[in-house]
Amino acid sequence: MADLSAFPITRKWPARHPDHIQLYSLPTPNGVKVSIMLEETGLPYEPHRVAFDTQDQLSPEFLSLNPNNKIPAILDPNGPDGRPLALFESGAILVYLASKTGQFIPQDTAGRFQALQWLMFQMGGIGPMFGQLGFFNKFAGKEYEDKRPRDRYVAESRRLLQVLDGHLADRAWILGDEYSIADIATFPWIRNLVGFYEAGDLVGFGDFANVQRVLDAFVARPAVQRGLTIPAAPN
Repeated sequence: MADLSAFPITRKWPARHPDHIQLYSLPTPNGVKVSIMLEETGLPYEPHRVAFDTQDQLSPEFLSLNPNNKIPAILDPNGPDGRPLALFESGAILVYLASKTGQFIPQDTAGRFQALQWLMFQMGGIGPMFGQLGFFNKFAGKEYEDKRPRDRYVAESRRLLQVLDGHLADRAWILGDEYSIADIATFPWIRNLVGFYEAGDLVGFGDFANVQRVLDAFVARPAVQRGLTIPAAPN
């Protein structure tokens, strides 16, 4: 049995199954990337809820694993060379899990880098832009009389959707016929944009039929449906 006692995070979130990957997360767009990936790969894991309402993400134990105080983060007791590995940043975790399992990333060099470029497209564009738009549309930003900040993010979010929609015109998934970490990274954010952020009308989401088609296919996957609710809210 793996010994994770050297990791302070396990003092706040004890590992009931220390031989499983330990997931520290919430079901946010970034958080569910990793829970969906874990469900898709079938890797055994143990989820731990990092509650924002009690500022768990600022606790010394969580900061010991992720000094950037963001979810998700993982602790893999069976990392490279059989040693435990702690990781944060959802994109890095997806690449690691894909490499660990040989799943959801092309095995040829060219295909691998095409997957990584679309992962970077999500990390550098879709995530930050949709997140800012969500703030200005649904949260405190909606009270601002000056709508220029909101409209800036609307325009950029729409541009990103146009890029993705054109790319998907003749493809089943972002990489073509192969479902990959590029899809697992991207579509939780698109789902959140039109769902939780209630910004579908604002960006004219109805104009992006290809994105909608692939979003529907993504959400229909059983592993995605499971991953979208992990870690579960307390009863």
